[in-house]
Amino acid sequence: MTEQQHYYSSNPIVQHELNSWSYDLRGHHFTFTTDNGVFSKNRVDYGSRVLIDNVELVDLPSGDLLDLGTGYGPLGITLATELPDRQIEMVDINERAVELAQQNAANNQVNNVKIHVSDIYDQVPNTQFAAIITNPPVRAGKKVVDAMIAGAYDHLTTGGRLTVVLQKKQGAPSAQKLMEQVFGNCRILKRSKGYYILESIKED
Repeated sequence: MTEQQHYYSSNPIVQHELNSWSYDLRGHHFTFTTDNGVFSKNRVDYGSRVLIDNVELVDLPSGDLLDLGTGYGPLGITLATELPDRQIEMVDINERAVELAQQNAANNQVNNVKIHVSDIYDQVPNTQFAAIITNPPVRAGKKVVDAMIAGAYDHLTTGGRLTVVLQKKQGAPSAQKLMEQVFGNCRILKRSKGYYILESIKED
């Protein structure tokens, strides 16, 4: 498989095969349209489901939220539905995924979102987010995942949270160490079937 066929490519060169299906997340019913060239096109992947179910949304500081590596948008759309008074920024390097996320937000009547292309934080404004949530693309390599984690610090307001899902066998322990190094803290919110939900708080 060439680099331009991966879901973490900017413009996957694979044939379109649109598919629509319904899914319940955090008690909300959604319909998603997906396509070839995006991550987990046939269902909301298990890691994202565990992340969505366990991310802590109470007692957040004021501000917007960032869904980093949104794919076709299930996490950001769920957050926007759960937090209608906040703006959710949703970004991905994959142009096809971003177009699907925009379509899925519209189809689910979710308006408090801003969805656009960005290579990690390159096109993310200097907003200080209340929270950054990510299911990072481990197949893109450790350098990309580490940049997503380490870069979160400068994009969070004081008291803001970074929440990450990773499998133990795909780097959760090293990500935990990096989060402790960058933020001075990291706790495991949930372990499930080899997946870790990790959270760090920007304390100052």
